[in-house]
Amino acid sequence: MLPFARITIIGLGLIGSSVARAIKANMPTVRVTGYDSDTGVRERARPLGFCDDIAGHAGTAVIDADLVLLAVPVGAMGAVAAEFAADLPADAVVSDVGSCKQSVLSALSAALPGAVIIPAHPVAGTEKSGPEAGFATLFQGRWCILTPPADAPSAATEKLRIFWQRLGADVEIMDARHHDMVLAITSHLPHLIAYTIVGTADDLGEVTQSEVIKYSAGGFRDFTRIAASDPVMWRDVFLSNKEAVLEMLQRFSEDLTALQRAIRYDKGEDLEALFTRTRDIRRSIVEQGQDDDAPDFGRKH
Repeated sequence: MLPFARITIIGLGLIGSSVARAIKANMPTVRVTGYDSDTGVRERARPLGFCDDIAGHAGTAVIDADLVLLAVPVGAMGAVAAEFAADLPADAVVSDVGSCKQSVLSALSAALPGAVIIPAHPVAGTEKSGPEAGFATLFQGRWCILTPPADAPSAATEKLRIFWQRLGADVEIMDARHHDMVLAITSHLPHLIAYTIVGTADDLGEVTQSEVIKYSAGGFRDFTRIAASDPVMWRDVFLSNKEAVLEMLQRFSEDLTALQRAIRYDKGEDLEALFTRTRDIRRSIVEQGQDDDAPDFGRKH
């Protein structure tokens, strides 16, 4: 039995279009309606065929939905929800795919009083964006974290869990605050570091742009992949999850200071112990199926 029969996806970028494609691949009888506030995105999405219908207004898009999934920057959640609040069916479940959960729950609750809201976060993505970037297998073997509030109906949470499992994801349920702390270190801080390193390299007057690009086959190249992610989305992530990000950033700064001391005072044993521990963590990520062990990250040459 399908958990939902009529699904509306608001926001047709990488994640939204991937959800639509995954629904078509795994639940082909489900009717998918799409909407994006950007007229250009709507027009680009139409010929791609991953939605049965693409509405011209948010209210029109949700009018008969039993699941409304917001795939927009976390800072826009409240404003977007307010656009369709008057047309939302009373029995519809509202969810999202954002990387911050406390702020999203607050924004959606304020915009949609009385609605069934169950925030979610599929921990998957690429540095690409736009409706053309999506693909149906994006969520295969990846985690999707649900953060239902205490008063969320258990039946609705179960339906959303089944929905994400049907798209190929492994589902975990956790408290929204705990989610935001975990993602601050596993996702948000790495992106912040990547943006900083790439920006620093660009600012160094003694290193020309051509040299940065020419010799980027080293670790710098891998930072640039993360730093190519959607600027608006990540701006909102850092501002929406600022407390957790700042806490993790302080801890990272302290560890970085300790690393500076180890290098300055030739503490080779300390460096080797750290690098050995972090190598083991990388091996654990591969063993758990969250990445593969292909040489050079599987790049084709």
